[in-house]
Amino acid sequence: MGKQVSQYDKIFKENIEAVIPSLMQNILHITAVESEELPDDVQHTKERKPDVLKKITDTKGDTYVLQIEFQVADEPEMVYRMAEYYVMLTRKYNLPVKQFVIFLGPAKPQMAASLTSSSMQFDYSLITFSDLDYQIFLRSSRPEEVVLGILGDFKGDSTEKALSQIIQRIDETAKGDFPLKKYFKQLRVLSQLRKLEKYLKDLTMDSISKFVSIERDPAYLVAQEKEQIKFVVYLLKDGSHTIDQIADIAGVSAEFVKNVEQNLIDNK
Repeated sequence: MGKQVSQYDKIFKENIEAVIPSLMQNILHITAVESEELPDDVQHTKERKPDVLKKITDTKGDTYVLQIEFQVADEPEMVYRMAEYYVMLTRKYNLPVKQFVIFLGPAKPQMAASLTSSSMQFDYSLITFSDLDYQIFLRSSRPEEVVLGILGDFKGDSTEKALSQIIQRIDETAKGDFPLKKYFKQLRVLSQLRKLEKYLKDLTMDSISKFVSIERDPAYLVAQEKEQIKFVVYLLKDGSHTIDQIADIAGVSAEFVKNVEQNLIDNK
């Protein structure tokens, strides 16, 4: 689970700046007129850093610190972590603090969103991503947002129809072959959170080719070794990536890339 969580974290870190404006507007209902990145070194002994930390001024003229956390695991201690953040952020910036936890897991989270004792009362906003209409993300012109649609609520659409629309929209919004490859890789990783890998794999070659040419996505949606080799050869000849980068892009091992490279040398 630890390795999977790190994969999900990597995706959100890669996409976060492109996603945040729309996320604020459509999900958190915050319309910012000013947004300033804040340093995330607010903690002294804590291992984790805030996923998103910004100073926001909204259309009402209110200025506050916005903290957003993306959470995969249903964490019983989350309310205490958020309370700790609240105290540290308030002390550091002397501004109101708005906190949101966006839960990415498939089930309804059971973790507490409020804490009450004889001496204090605290709460944060907990948003369940699987309750969000996936069409919100399909309407975006940014592939970083579109790919997140796989975590949303398909609202009565069949899984096959929803995935086909997401694939089509990624193809429409990604600029070039390399970004397209990147977002399909992200889609495959995120599908694991919803146990949808089988549906992606079962999308036939014909149905995929309506949206994406086979040559443009051989590794992840067709998964045939000959096409993987073809794509690795293309990346090797391009000459702008390391062995590890090519392995990551193509979804193969570094050893696989080295073997292809050696074959190219041997056949010259």
